[in-house]
Amino acid sequence: MTETENTALDDLDRKIIVATQSGLPLVAEPYALIAEEVGSTTSEVMARITRMLESGVIRRIGAVPNHYTLGFKGNGMTVWDIPDDKVKQCGEMIGALDFVSHAYERPRHQPEWNYNLFAMVHGKDRTEVEQKVQQIADLLGEDNRGHEILYSSRILKKTGLRLASATK
Repeated sequence: MTETENTALDDLDRKIIVATQSGLPLVAEPYALIAEEVGSTTSEVMARITRMLESGVIRRIGAVPNHYTLGFKGNGMTVWDIPDDKVKQCGEMIGALDFVSHAYERPRHQPEWNYNLFAMVHGKDRTEVEQKVQQIADLLGEDNRGHEILYSSRILKKTGLRLASATK
């Protein structure tokens, strides 16, 4: 039995999950507001969220900005053919750029797909994204053995764990 399977959720845990599953409230003290909503204390809510994170019930808590709302409409997933022995180093370098939200290694699927490094580049429009991609290409130098930009065609709603609100 895994640690996650061994972690029982009680009514308060479920209320906390329901209260946070659409995101944390955008206030100075989000956990205090959640505590008020679920009838608990801020410290208890934080302790339970920490326990659920440690046990794997909750995988992570992170910001998920809506780039379109922020004015970044030219978003493109860049894919790069990098020497396998340099992909980690190059990925860290690309991921540190302020216009890249995430960079990660993926397996190649040759001969159709030779790319092993993916990086999401954000810009106001496609021209800006292309300029930023050129900056990455210049930064990578000879380690860039080819790349493409795959532009977003629609926004996919990102969601996490969902519980029925009836348990609220």
